Amino acid sequence: MATGGIRECEGSQNSIEIDDLARFAVEDHNKKQNALLEFKNVKNVKQQVVAGTMYYITLEAADGGKKKSYEAKVWVKPWMNFKEVQEFKHLGDA
Repeated sequence: MATGGIRECEGSQNSIEIDDLARFAVEDHNKKQNALLEFKNVKNVKQQVVAGTMYYITLEAADGGKKKSYEAKVWVKPWMNFKEVQEFKHLGDA
């Protein structure tokens, strides 16, 4: 597949991997922002091939017991064992 376009991830073949990436993004955000978000579930995933894969993960996390929606942008290069949260933003209440 060529680099470039963002596309929906089909099926749930990667669901465990995606959940792990979403958890990783929430933990990374918690560390950087001294926050206490608690991962709940993934709502949607898109991916883009960019010298690895960029995942756009829409997820729910609880903030003080209140569910909120976030989007995490996670860059993965498996052959280098590289994983980095590029962006983590609040989308609104779930």
